[in-house]
Amino acid sequence: MKNGPQPPRDVPERRKVTTQGLRRMKERGERISALTAYDQLMAELIDQSGVDLILVGDSVAMTMQGQATTVGVTMEQMLYHCSIVTRGVERALVVGDMPFMSYQVNSDDALRNAGRLVKEAGVEAVKLEGGSVICATVRRIVDVGIPVMGHLGLTPQSIHKFGTYQVRATEPEEADELRRDARALEDAGAFAIVLEKVPAALGTEIARSVSVPVIGIGAGAGCDGQILVSHDMLGLYTRFHPRFVRRYAELGKEMRKAFGHFVGDVKSGEFPARDESY
Repeated sequence: MKNGPQPPRDVPERRKVTTQGLRRMKERGERISALTAYDQLMAELIDQSGVDLILVGDSVAMTMQGQATTVGVTMEQMLYHCSIVTRGVERALVVGDMPFMSYQVNSDDALRNAGRLVKEAGVEAVKLEGGSVICATVRRIVDVGIPVMGHLGLTPQSIHKFGTYQVRATEPEEADELRRDARALEDAGAFAIVLEKVPAALGTEIARSVSVPVIGIGAGAGCDGQILVSHDMLGLYTRFHPRFVRRYAELGKEMRKAFGHFVGDVKSGEFPARDESY
């Protein structure tokens, strides 16, 4: 029998999540939870919830910088956001997004930038978008000891190529390409794959066809885990609402209400009260 008081059952286990731990979760059929974070406070709160993986996504461009796409995020900006997220995380595996043009030019650049995210910002893995075309780069990064997560389906850095955020791989030819890309990423050494906005049946098939975890976002319930952008699921980012986003809160509305109450109290002289003054 263990000595000392035992934690309540609703307190998540604090054992550190690793890439191998995620693979074991897939093997035993345990679903993987993942969310995005861009700052220390949000990362700390998410980590305390028991989430398995935190992605410092280039979605920061849209959620925090006001950009229309993820394309404009720079390497220096990702280093900054990754470094402040890692300060708030103890348990979850932290993955840093490699921004557009930080890995596409050549494998030397890719390796150097991946190394910066790990060494300077403290992430434990990096994420790259693309399939077979980037597999040589993935292999080189993995070979030096940096875990790589792939990203297939709707790849936001390629939005100007797609021209739309519609569902990908609905046609047989693109679906076959996606199957090949998933196997190629697995062979190149990727420890997991994000699969975004593809038909649910295809998401299930891909997850069953590879040994590495497949984390879905708009790819159906048959994936090994699910990821959402935190600002979407909290109701903070409201410029659009994809059907795959479940709103777990409406914090944007609550924040506007609180700000409005503050403005009213200041205008009326009700704030600060006597017991709020020195």
